[in-house]
Amino acid sequence: MKVVVIAGIPGSGSTTVLSKVLEELDYLHVNYGDVMLEIAKDDGLVDNRDDLRKLSPDIQKEVQKNAAQSIREKSEQSNIIVDTHCTINTPSGFLPGLPKWVLDQLKPDMFILLEADGDEILKRRISDTTRNRDSERLKDIELHQEMNRAASMAYAVLTGATVKIIENHDNKVDEAVGEMVKTLK
Repeated sequence: MKVVVIAGIPGSGSTTVLSKVLEELDYLHVNYGDVMLEIAKDDGLVDNRDDLRKLSPDIQKEVQKNAAQSIREKSEQSNIIVDTHCTINTPSGFLPGLPKWVLDQLKPDMFILLEADGDEILKRRISDTTRNRDSERLKDIELHQEMNRAASMAYAVLTGATVKIIENHDNKVDEAVGEMVKTLK
């Protein structure tokens, strides 16, 4: 069974594409943050998602490791798509979404990055009134996608996984879905 990591920056359309892909393929969808929250709650460490980031770094690392191990164990029964972030843009710089201790436990087979042109992402973010996102300039969006590419290749070097970039342009979601389905078959 496969463990596939899907990532895209906010506004790339990864949630939309992934939901349509899952209608066509038999993969178990796992959100990495949800698994972390479930483990931390079961261990009595937090009551809600916001409490996760308030845990000490050592405890956060342990929860991350346990989440990766839990996901890997599920892959013994089913193909898994892990929905997560390759990098997180924080005020103090980019944070790796999948540090080495996570990769060591998760052992992914493939990384799929969903991307769009920076101006498309900017327009999507502006028009999405359901979210409260930080405003970014076009060059910041493009840098974040470049950081995701660099991080995913570094992750691939550490794991032997492949990296596939799928473009999700405006009014062409079906093409992105088709390419992802073909990649995952």
